[in-house]
Amino acid sequence: MHFHLTEEQIAIQEAVRGTLADNWPMARLHAFAESDADFDPPSWQALMALGLGGILLPDSGMGLLDAALASQIAGEAAAPGPLIGQMLAVHAVALSSNPDVAGFLDDLVEGATVATLALDGSDHVQSANAARFFLTGSRNGPLELVEAGAGVTITPMPSTDRSRPLASVTFDGAMTHQLFAAGDPFIARLFDAALILVAADALGGAQKCTDMSVDYAKTREQFGQPIGRFQGLKHQLAQMALEVEPAHAFVWYAAYAWDAQLPDAPRAAAMAKAHLADVYVRCTRAAVAAHGGIGYTWEFGLNYWFRRAIFDRAWLGSPAEHRARAAQMAGW
Repeated sequence: MHFHLTEEQIAIQEAVRGTLADNWPMARLHAFAESDADFDPPSWQALMALGLGGILLPDSGMGLLDAALASQIAGEAAAPGPLIGQMLAVHAVALSSNPDVAGFLDDLVEGATVATLALDGSDHVQSANAARFFLTGSRNGPLELVEAGAGVTITPMPSTDRSRPLASVTFDGAMTHQLFAAGDPFIARLFDAALILVAADALGGAQKCTDMSVDYAKTREQFGQPIGRFQGLKHQLAQMALEVEPAHAFVWYAAYAWDAQLPDAPRAAAMAKAHLADVYVRCTRAAVAAHGGIGYTWEFGLNYWFRRAIFDRAWLGSPAEHRARAAQMAGW
């Protein structure tokens, strides 16, 4: 394994970053958060035009590490849309032996139809109103693709994350396609992939908050000098950097281990989700403090990353839950 990104991987991140800079500026994020929408078609179509929908196709030449790099930049931009669900749904449909789902693949890859995650229950589903498909299941049960429409009830729910509005979704007689039967090893791998992609989203957000804080400390002046010269703030910013910088390798290794199917891949996934969820929350809190009063204002926008951090921490299991799983896998 190379312990740095290749030129191609750096290009993936720069393409996603540039696309979101053009299609998801702060003004758009503000407008979206203040609306009743749970999906933003223009930014979604721009991301899908990059080919992110098919990044986990078996013949794409890419893998979970590349998907994690894209998820990292989506987290950096506080992007809306169920990107993680789309990538995983394409991966699952492409590898399923169920012939009934083969016809769905092309539109999923192109992003013309939207898939979102409803794993381990359906109380925190992103972009539910825009979804054509819901990827459902649990580690111990079958993995299924449920079609929107008859038998699907969507109820918007309050959410701290204003960049990814949530809904409670119930399924009662909905059209359901089994992708993998209960006990199939693929299901556990898909859950681990989801944990890594959420960790990558958290990594991007934590890096964004650190960068914003450093930039602010260089330009905001008090007593005739930049506040970044004050010793207390220097220590705070250094601590944020010390939290975030090694976390890159943490996430990238977990994705690499998943791609290579290394023996420690499940434990690496659990640890990445647990650690990055905590790092993200700590960095957003520190960022708000570093910005002083302006950090608390709605207009400045730091709240989007703080709120996103709270959701990433809870999504698909808490840090305590995944640390317990990691300890059990290690035989502790």
